[in-house]
Amino acid sequence: MPRRLPLSIVLPALLFSGLSAALCAAELPVYSGTLAAKSSREHQLTLQPGDYVQGRLSGHGMRLVLLDKNGQRVRVLSQGKRDTEEFMFVAGAAGPYRLDVRAPQAGDYRLELLQQVPRTAQTAPAQLPDSPRLRALLQQPAGLEAFWAELRHSTTPLVESTGVTPPLAEHETLVTFLWRGAERGVRLFGGPSADHEKLQHLPGTDVWYRSYRLPDSTRLAYRLAPDVPELNAAPHIRRRAILATAQRDPLNPHSSIAAPLDQYDGESLFELPAAPVAIWNAPRPSVAAGSLESLRLPSQILGNSREIQLYRPAGWQANDPQRALLVVFDGEHYTRDVPTPVILDNLIASGRLPRTAAIFIHNPSNETRSQELPPNPAFARFLAEELMPWAQARGLSAPASRTVVAGASYGGLAAVWAGYSHPELFGKVYSQSGSFWWAPDWEQAQRYSRPAEWLTEQIASTPRQPLQIHLEAGLFELGRDNQPGIRDTSRHLLHVLQAKGYAASYREYAAAHGYEHWRNSFADGLLQLLGQAM
Repeated sequence: MPRRLPLSIVLPALLFSGLSAALCAAELPVYSGTLAAKSSREHQLTLQPGDYVQGRLSGHGMRLVLLDKNGQRVRVLSQGKRDTEEFMFVAGAAGPYRLDVRAPQAGDYRLELLQQVPRTAQTAPAQLPDSPRLRALLQQPAGLEAFWAELRHSTTPLVESTGVTPPLAEHETLVTFLWRGAERGVRLFGGPSADHEKLQHLPGTDVWYRSYRLPDSTRLAYRLAPDVPELNAAPHIRRRAILATAQRDPLNPHSSIAAPLDQYDGESLFELPAAPVAIWNAPRPSVAAGSLESLRLPSQILGNSREIQLYRPAGWQANDPQRALLVVFDGEHYTRDVPTPVILDNLIASGRLPRTAAIFIHNPSNETRSQELPPNPAFARFLAEELMPWAQARGLSAPASRTVVAGASYGGLAAVWAGYSHPELFGKVYSQSGSFWWAPDWEQAQRYSRPAEWLTEQIASTPRQPLQIHLEAGLFELGRDNQPGIRDTSRHLLHVLQAKGYAASYREYAAAHGYEHWRNSFADGLLQLLGQAM
């Protein structure tokens, strides 16, 4: 049975988040219980079409599926990748709906509904498009059905290189993202923008579009979000509501996942002909695969427990004098979205890397990730005093000069912080799109339009450490609201490192912020730091 939170708890919490008092009147249910392995439990929802729902599922490995009135799967809301995962969706007309909690293994779960916003409580300039094809459609709207039929037989986004006004620059292409038939609008989630860009409506048609002039080497992952709920809420909640409707492009068959569970699973992939080719990411029949061991590591310093995966390459010897070690944050992504074990297998077999073991550090939840990965002295102590000795006792170690600490986004920031804090353990640092805009008082700095870049300031004001650092960023990783973004703060950090005399390198790609870029560039970064001459 659900346990209902008293209004003395629910009301202040929702008001703090910025929701109007009208949306706080209803008590939101909390469900909890224990499930046997391979069992499930359903919880019914009372919803109207268009209602926006946000919730959270806690429980190791627990999965959550939205079912319609006939018990058919509508959407997989949680795949159990983390111990705590948030979800959101917009109700359709197939209710009453049920939330089905599924347990691959025995354990406890807790299912909380955080927001339920009725459709009625949700509250989006004409110009000629750059696209020659869309300008022609404006003049001949009768050709609309032929336009969509053509795209169904080709693919989206629409790519044009001739007839564009003003003319394209050399090695540049016009790329137009498209959606058919939204009511209130469409937003682009990902793609060549740091923001959730609104698509424009082509007058007299059911076409929504947005065009970009992109380098020929562009590779992107993106989703499109029609009719995003407009909430009377704090800005960060309004921004996150895009996840309720964000889905793959229905006219683009290329997906980040080989077998998506539904249209909301994964991202649509797009690349232009000159995008770099990843040659190390696929298993090779002739290459011996290493082993991947999953363990739990409790931390007294952090007061939590997490999954750690240990990779040992074929022929690994703990006392090999040439051995190397890779330590990676966001391990749940760097063993799946970035196929690091396969990349290491191939690079080692080719002789491009020494035998390199790896430690993949998972996050217990998104909240702990946000607390631990930005520069955190307690997390640095966890790495030095708990994780590394624990891994060494299991035969995974290497000299600091052949140990790389790596990560992306907050993980890229954490990698530089780990090397800076403990160069005796991590002599090499690989940061993919590091969040170097961060500061402990980042929100206050943003309020007064001051740049933060706390870690860059620390490096600039302290003696040089014995580190080799490789940074990378995407050309499209720009800032918002007059704040510098990842691209510009990465460039700034590079200049500071070079001025301080660090061995520092940097690469920039025609890409945005996401794993589809990071998975393709990861091998290049490893070769930059550990590569052996052929």
